[in-house]
Amino acid sequence: MKRSGTADLPLHYGKVPPWLYERMSILGLSIVEVILMDYGKDEVLRRLADPFWFQSFGAVMGMDWHSSGITTSVMGALKRSINPNSQALGLYICGGKGKFSRDTPSELIQIADKTGLNGNELVKASKLSAKVDNTAIHDGYQLYLHNFILSDNGNWSVVQQGMHESDGTARRYHWHSGNIKSFVEEPHTGINGIFRGKILNLTDSEASENRKGILEISNTDSAEIMSDFSRLILPNHHDVRASDVDLKRLGALLYVTREQQPQNFEDLLMLEGVGPRTMQSLALVSEVIHGAPSRFKDPARFSFAHGGKDGHPFPVPTKVYDESLQIIKSGIEKSKLGNSDKLKTLNKLHQIIETTEKDFTPNFDIQEVIEEERQNSWRFGGKTVFGDAQKPSAPQLIQLSLF
Repeated sequence: MKRSGTADLPLHYGKVPPWLYERMSILGLSIVEVILMDYGKDEVLRRLADPFWFQSFGAVMGMDWHSSGITTSVMGALKRSINPNSQALGLYICGGKGKFSRDTPSELIQIADKTGLNGNELVKASKLSAKVDNTAIHDGYQLYLHNFILSDNGNWSVVQQGMHESDGTARRYHWHSGNIKSFVEEPHTGINGIFRGKILNLTDSEASENRKGILEISNTDSAEIMSDFSRLILPNHHDVRASDVDLKRLGALLYVTREQQPQNFEDLLMLEGVGPRTMQSLALVSEVIHGAPSRFKDPARFSFAHGGKDGHPFPVPTKVYDESLQIIKSGIEKSKLGNSDKLKTLNKLHQIIETTEKDFTPNFDIQEVIEEERQNSWRFGGKTVFGDAQKPSAPQLIQLSLF
């Protein structure tokens, strides 16, 4: 069984404001639509089963880049936007947080009736994945969210999350049907949460004798048990620091989108007239769509697309967000009519930034970039859960040095 990662997820409480939730729903649907067109349904499921990609996906939507709230908010926004279009997309999202998680079996049976899939097997998969993570893995986390994402070809992924009773952290678990050989022997694609030393994991392959009834805990050290995991360690600090991002990748992005002009790139003429700030957001959205798995090791970098609802690294620039949405939605509609030039242009933007990275040496202060975003936030319709960004009384002109 492939396990894709672990991560520390600080618990965050509160609700996503309606102005952000609406935009998250539209952007989430748009990203899924482009992935469907370019890579297919199974790739959408694979991405959702990747804990690193999932965290980056939430960050590019404007959620708090490091918190547990990404899970509930992203899955809620996706369910809201995808399910009304399920027949066309071939994707369905069941379950949710709290009491909504208990609706999963009935939702799956209804979908099975429409699609001809085996509803009983799907319900069994849902219940077993929850049972394993709640009972067979004794790590101190109690599940409170369960989402089952299903395609009409019968493949599925599960994203579920548990809360630790004593320390204010969460752990997210990812499953993918493409990797399942057994529900009780190493079934996960990834588990996100705090590494706590020794655990009792009855799904580990070395615990087969335990499952047969031998009442003893494996003597295998937890470090060895967890050795297959890539570990994403998400810190408790809310602000974004240089240590949280790949400065070479962020610097190349800022250089291409802020210092260069689209006219310099023949392939970017379709985006001519789009300002550098919107180009910055589009480049990060395009990376979420087209980037290789190795590019999602620093989810904090993706918060430089649309900020965060709590103001970190900066307020959500709603005007930029809306312009990005309009360009992507327009590209999707034109692609459906046979003209995919605009969507290909977004992919080309990602490729240009990747090429620039190869010879790029970062020489800039990330805090200056963040401060510039905050100073200009009022121009871009900046919003947080605390209110609208205000025009600074004494504007400071900040000259960035990217070399």
